[in-house]
Amino acid sequence: MVDSGIQPWLFQYEPYEGESLSHFLGRFRRQNHFTPSGLGQLAGIGAVVARWERFRLNPPPSQIELEALAEVVGVSAGRLATMLPPKGVGMQLSPIRLCGACYGETPCHQIEWQYKSVWKCDRHQLKLLSKCPNCEACVFSQLRRLIDFIELPG
Repeated sequence: MVDSGIQPWLFQYEPYEGESLSHFLGRFRRQNHFTPSGLGQLAGIGAVVARWERFRLNPPPSQIELEALAEVVGVSAGRLATMLPPKGVGMQLSPIRLCGACYGETPCHQIEWQYKSVWKCDRHQLKLLSKCPNCEACVFSQLRRLIDFIELPG
């Protein structure tokens, strides 16, 4: 393959306050039409993006990986690091959990919702949802369908 020197034009997004790295990467990828492996390849970090999007953070992203990713997504490596769980905090890998009231206000997955120690929203005092209270479908699968039909604010 010939290197033309042309850099891809990418939509840039600022992370929301408290947004999980998983959600931010998914939001960035969808708007720029990347697969997880495509984003990892562009950043030169390989297939780890798919693992990170599923909260598989063991081992956690290295400083070098965060810096490479930062170059592509236009967010500092330090800011990306704040989107990871603090050291020693246990993560609920699945199902994806969220506060319906918070998500209704800002369609953003908060990293703290996946902490094992958190079971309700501090702001609304509502139990975190992992499935729809009406049809009991997995929240994550429903969100994936909705994302195709709504434009998320940058």
